[in-house]
Amino acid sequence: MTTPVKPNLRNPIHLLAFGLGSGMAPKAPGTFGTLAALPVWWLCLQGVPTLPYLGVLVAGFALGVVLCEQTSRDLGVHDHGGIVWDEWIGLWLALLWLPSGWGWVLYGFVLFRLFDIVKPWPIRWLDKHVHGGFGIMIDDVVAGLMALLVVQLTAWLM
Repeated sequence: MTTPVKPNLRNPIHLLAFGLGSGMAPKAPGTFGTLAALPVWWLCLQGVPTLPYLGVLVAGFALGVVLCEQTSRDLGVHDHGGIVWDEWIGLWLALLWLPSGWGWVLYGFVLFRLFDIVKPWPIRWLDKHVHGGFGIMIDDVVAGLMALLVVQLTAWLM
């Protein structure tokens, strides 16, 4: 029996892939990782105009493909549960154009986690058929897009 390889949080690639260590939570690392993305969003992205916000998302996605691919290779596990950079980008996408108020933040968070956990089509298909760093990232991006659509539709109907 081989000993599982643990991430080296002194390695900046692993540190970012593991959401500054938030993915090390022993239970529900995806949820804890998503929670850790909230203060970063609050301090850095909340209220940012659309174009720079989208730039951060695109750059974060591209960076995430590299981070997730390298960390998966280093750990010898595809889409290790502690890799949560994909949750960070997915949540930030879900919170794009968010109406003001903590209720909306909570709503976006819950919807993103719901889509990420339940994995309705096409998320489940992407999760099973697209591999590597891109595969790790894309299912969470689609979950974020679905949450974004529901949040925006809800806001429009209200």
